[in-house]
Amino acid sequence: MPKEYDFALNFRYPHATEFDPPERPKGYNNGENVTQSFQLWSDSGEACPEGTVPIRRITEQDFLRASSIRRFGRKPRGVRRDSSGNGHEHAVVFVNGDQYYGAKASINVWTPRVTDQYEFSLSQIWVIAGSFGNDLNTIEAGWQVSPELYGDNYPRFFTYWTTDAYQATGCYNLLCSGFVQTNNRIAIGAAISPRSDFNGRQFDIGLMVWKDPKHGHWWLEFGSGLLVGYWPAYLFSHLRSHASMVQFGGEIVNTRSRGYHTGTEMGSGHFAEEGFRKAAYFRNLQVVDWDNNLLPLSNIHQLADHSNCYDIREGRNNVWGTYFYYGGPGRNVRCP
Repeated sequence: MPKEYDFALNFRYPHATEFDPPERPKGYNNGENVTQSFQLWSDSGEACPEGTVPIRRITEQDFLRASSIRRFGRKPRGVRRDSSGNGHEHAVVFVNGDQYYGAKASINVWTPRVTDQYEFSLSQIWVIAGSFGNDLNTIEAGWQVSPELYGDNYPRFFTYWTTDAYQATGCYNLLCSGFVQTNNRIAIGAAISPRSDFNGRQFDIGLMVWKDPKHGHWWLEFGSGLLVGYWPAYLFSHLRSHASMVQFGGEIVNTRSRGYHTGTEMGSGHFAEEGFRKAAYFRNLQVVDWDNNLLPLSNIHQLADHSNCYDIREGRNNVWGTYFYYGGPGRNVRCP
């Protein structure tokens, strides 16, 4: 089987083969013109029987690549939004100061270069509650390039969650119990295809995370209406009720393994100012309010904590709603 969809297929029965579908937010429209990005494993003709879901096989090589067995499948500790001192660098927009019950965006898919095995480059949505101390709750979804986790440099669809600031709880994808997958067409951790080309065709994936008002679980939707599964409300402390921050954008790890700033790229590897077909984008950013309404973002904050390495520019128009371009090449003459 080709390397891009090397997870082979394992099947398992989800926690419930029949589930009560969630109530989608008001103002939701899955008929918008989204260029549908899917996954290479399904292009190969593979399919899962009814009542099962695809799971990426974990191999001996996956464990051997990991920096530690105990931390396999987890983000490094000490991840803070301001990135201070831990090697994590961001170019994001965020909203806070209100109660949030979900987030939605279309995310441009690229194949950024990652120059060190223990670094990654990702583009995602964060749904956040609690403080950035020991009680941080997050739900995260997007695409990432992570040689350590997957053994290659393909952008892969991923999920993440934690209830204690990335210390002992939570994990990527289905590498621990928590996220309940209900869809047999989407493989979490599988390569996304097609990808965008510089000065060429652009592709994006639609993602929505929201709290179902009927049962309180946090659901994940991929593309135009495909329910992937949910994070049960009981996993969380602060997120059991609502989020206090929603964040969209890119993150990389800079290990400085060669003694200088990494050349790991964010987004397309080009700065925001280069614009469409050159810089990566998020578009149609929305949040879900207490009454399950999808709303445009207001009082938006921007953060590029190493703006000479990776930056961000937000805008608004009638087609893309609230959007931004972001990213960069990492190491350059202004980013030593």
